[in-house]
Amino acid sequence: MFYKRKEMQRLGAENGLDGKREYISAHLFHQAFVSFRKYILESQSLSADVHIILNDICCGAGHVDDLFPFFLNHAKQIFPMLDCMDDLRKISDLRWPPNWYPEARAIQRKIVFHAGPTNSGKTYHAIQQYLSAKSGIYCGPLKLLAHEIFRKCNDANVPCDLVTGEERVCVDPEGKQAAHVACTIEMCSVNIPCEVAVIDEIQMIRDPARGWAWTRALLGIPATEIHVCGEDAAVNFITELMYTTGEEVEVRNYKRLTPVTVLDYALESLNNLRPGDCIVCFSKADIYSVSRQIEAQGLECAVIYGSLPPGTKLAQAKKFNDPDDPCKILVATDAIGMGLNLSIKRIIFNSLVKPSISEKGEKEMQAITTSQALQISGRAGRFSSVFKEGEVTTMHQDDLRLLKEILNRPVDPIQAAGLHPTAEQIELFAYHLPDATLSNLIDIFVSLSQVDGLYFVCNIDDFKFVADMIQHIPLNLRARYVFCTAPINRKQPFVCTSLLKFARQFSRNKPLTSDWLCKHTKWPFTPPRNIRELVHLESVHDVFDLYLWLSFRFMDMFLDIDKVKKIQKELDNVIQDGVRSIIRLIRASEAHISDSLAVPDNSPWKKAQVNDRILSFEDLPVENQEQLPSDRKVPGQRRTRGSKALGNRPAEVQPSVENHGQDSLATRLVRGGHLSKEVLKQLEKEWQIKYSKENVPATKGNHQNVSKGSVTE
Repeated sequence: MFYKRKEMQRLGAENGLDGKREYISAHLFHQAFVSFRKYILESQSLSADVHIILNDICCGAGHVDDLFPFFLNHAKQIFPMLDCMDDLRKISDLRWPPNWYPEARAIQRKIVFHAGPTNSGKTYHAIQQYLSAKSGIYCGPLKLLAHEIFRKCNDANVPCDLVTGEERVCVDPEGKQAAHVACTIEMCSVNIPCEVAVIDEIQMIRDPARGWAWTRALLGIPATEIHVCGEDAAVNFITELMYTTGEEVEVRNYKRLTPVTVLDYALESLNNLRPGDCIVCFSKADIYSVSRQIEAQGLECAVIYGSLPPGTKLAQAKKFNDPDDPCKILVATDAIGMGLNLSIKRIIFNSLVKPSISEKGEKEMQAITTSQALQISGRAGRFSSVFKEGEVTTMHQDDLRLLKEILNRPVDPIQAAGLHPTAEQIELFAYHLPDATLSNLIDIFVSLSQVDGLYFVCNIDDFKFVADMIQHIPLNLRARYVFCTAPINRKQPFVCTSLLKFARQFSRNKPLTSDWLCKHTKWPFTPPRNIRELVHLESVHDVFDLYLWLSFRFMDMFLDIDKVKKIQKELDNVIQDGVRSIIRLIRASEAHISDSLAVPDNSPWKKAQVNDRILSFEDLPVENQEQLPSDRKVPGQRRTRGSKALGNRPAEVQPSVENHGQDSLATRLVRGGHLSKEVLKQLEKEWQIKYSKENVPATKGNHQNVSKGSVTE
């Protein structure tokens, strides 16, 4: 009765028990009630006051509302923040981000938006303003872009420093800071005044994970002129956002310098490849598969994907661009969308579906967006390449219609800009909640945070993942926060393990030397013999990046920056050699799998071709199916006996039914870790459906020729 009373829920909300927010897994009022009820029912000793109230209610002399003071007192014990809710709400009030940057608000800034599609010259014109200024800062989304501007600036005799998360390059021999700096967006300073700032790819302000960095740069850089470059779809939002700072936006529109044509036909076959073609895949598995098939055609291809080190990406791009190199085909992921200058004539989408992360941090498989399709398509026929006209198509004819639909849709306008809790805000929370873990502090902060319609709180799953992983390690809050913001891919176990070891060594106040790192990463490195070893070396490269990233935050503990850079360069060369021989590595990986699953040629488990398809469970004799787990047997199929048993098999295939005592191919795949039982079961279902469709009788009379227990039936 107490729980269902609306009046009690209202009083709970007034006292902070109103956790109905997106990031709260359950209502705080409900959690407190469950705990309070358990306390009342299971406690060995209750206070006399509670006994009296409960007795009065049971006897009809009291009301359930009389329980509220005791309920609230219990709630404050399990949710300590209720005692300081007003202070916590003030700390987590994110409704006025412009006020966080007093240096920028102290000056009247000029905002210039360079709007246009890829290869329209918008960034070029912004960079010209940057180069001609007395001082400036360039903020880009990738290390490759920061490196490119750093190089162009110094080539133009404009001294420029480089600042990325893992690297600092000062052009002055004495270490004096240059007037110009090229940096990754997360590393931009909001304290140093300058004349011109360039913020590239401003549409990424809506990115669920990194959008906060663009918001911080746009609102916080104290520059006389702010030049932002990006899609037309961002113009209205940026204009509205700047109204809140009292700054007007001047929009300069650009059109593409070279035409791109969407072809009316798909590639259909790799036999139709031409020099200058780029096949875009959205997974490493597709990269490996397509590369292998291209090599089988007698062609050489370059390979670029996101987890490759920057040096390897540049080497592969150089190989593809070199007119004297026999490599004329590129196989790449959407990593080519930014940061690389490539001479591409035709973009070919291998598929139009890619994995993405939703605003709630959940992985989804969905068709690429119009913005993504335009960004990738725009790499064809660039103004600076040898191809002055670009073409776009798909690998399969069925995808071509969808691609045209996607490209013809208007780009979704930006609705909100990302925000992220700062270290200072979390420290203030910790002052009020000293016993809370960092992960809990973040949860409470986000649940209490208030944002207006122009902003959203960025996804914090990666932050919380690291916070939980290192929670048992004794670190002060500021150091713990820094470790949690380290840029790692939590899908790479070796990188996660390395971060854990870094934190543990740091907590013991033991310096992390190059010798320690080399021992951990098993230096010296040997050339990869297969794809798995290449992937591991890529993870090792990420660990070196992680060391360098931490070295600029804890210089007294991560000491050997130069030595680590030298070893990482050596590793980059090893990875480059591996990628150059990627087809050999793919072959070696296939041979390794084949060897581990080796089956005699006369075994019923041997893979065979049936009308260009691989044998499935239905093609195995029932005797052999009995070696499989019960949930792997083909439903409805009866055991047959004698020499006529094969008569019930499809006419094309008649494998021997002799039992060689071998484990099944399915069992070997599962045991070797190449397939999970769940995937195997799904494949079985799909094979059964496909086989049924291929063998459905054309007429009712044909059913007489199909055995009662067959897969078709």
